Amino acid sequence: MDSTLDFKGKAALVTGAAGGIGRATALAFARAGARLALVDRDLAGGEASAGIIRQEGGEALFIGADVTRSAEVADYVKRTVEAYGAIDCFFNNAGIEGKWAHTAEYDEAIFDAVIAVNLKGIFLGLRHVLPVMLRQKRGAVVNTASVAGLVATPGMPAYVASKHGVIGLTKTAAGEVARQGIRVNAVCPGPVDTRMIHALERELNPADPGSVERRYQAAIPSGRYTKPEEIANVVLFLCSDLALNINGAQFVVDGARTATGGAVTGALQN
Repeated sequence: MDSTLDFKGKAALVTGAAGGIGRATALAFARAGARLALVDRDLAGGEASAGIIRQEGGEALFIGADVTRSAEVADYVKRTVEAYGAIDCFFNNAGIEGKWAHTAEYDEAIFDAVIAVNLKGIFLGLRHVLPVMLRQKRGAVVNTASVAGLVATPGMPAYVASKHGVIGLTKTAAGEVARQGIRVNAVCPGPVDTRMIHALERELNPADPGSVERRYQAAIPSGRYTKPEEIANVVLFLCSDLALNINGAQFVVDGARTATGGAVTGALQN
């Protein structure tokens, strides 16, 4: 392994770790030598992710938490520091898709729920992790945004608003902590081959979700969805010493879809 991607002795905290991009990234960190704290409100999925890491000889602590509740976020941060003494890498990833509906018809309660998880959850993660990193005078944060944080995704107003907000928080926090040796960046996936995109396919066409998948993939220049492991690779790079002067940036991973004319409708991750 390239020594610059060696995370031995480092502690990595991952939210939304029960599956998808979160699980793939947690596994990648563990395989690179990091000790993991995994956070999710899906208790069974989170414990399963920790179990896989332990089966492979890694060290993992699972903490059940709701990222929209400040006390629970403060608790997962406290327990991570108690277990490992530091938080070197923070993948601030937990997110939900909400429902597909035009803005004029969008359910207010669903809007509030999406903003709470995708935006407030990211804020609370920063709010409670950054003080730890400021005391350490080191640390790397990667927030999960989306191509929907860069361009419009018709039918997903709450998701788009939340992910645009994540990019704003990323830029703001990066500027505030850069001189203290801390980096805050964002990853912007397009459609990723996880539960989230397949749930949207079923919502849009319950009788033939495969037709939605074929249409989405045909609109991506690379001809396919991104793999969760490909997002994990970008996260590890951004947390590594290879990226020491990358700060406040957004890394798009979408097979050139955004570059060639915009996001696929419902381009989601997690």
